[in-house]
Amino acid sequence: MPVTKTVKMLVAEAKQQANSISPADAHDRQQAGDAILIDIRDIRELQRDGRIEGAFHAPRGMLEFWADPDSPYHKEIFATEGELVLFCASSWRSALAAKTLQDMGLSNIRDMDGGFTAWKTASLPFTKDD
Repeated sequence: MPVTKTVKMLVAEAKQQANSISPADAHDRQQAGDAILIDIRDIRELQRDGRIEGAFHAPRGMLEFWADPDSPYHKEIFATEGELVLFCASSWRSALAAKTLQDMGLSNIRDMDGGFTAWKTASLPFTKDD
């Protein structure tokens, strides 16, 4: 079967529906205690590229299970009424993930535009394991 909807098309649709914010805005909201950053990158990406201090790591493959309060894998961090800002490397996966969580009924979800790459480009603070 041929692919009729490409990844780029899916991401574009998700970005139209996701509430995106800039890395600087995400940083400011995190520092003010108004948002929790959710890093959905693979653990190898965190080890290789670094991480944002205070961000909660939720691997993309477990996100729906961790967000669903009826799942045996549920994580309380997803039960917050505060803002959750998802990010990945470039905001493709996080846009899709944000749309999925919104489809699940969560209304406090944002996507960080440009992802971790844009965060680093904006010279915002991050740590890297030695």
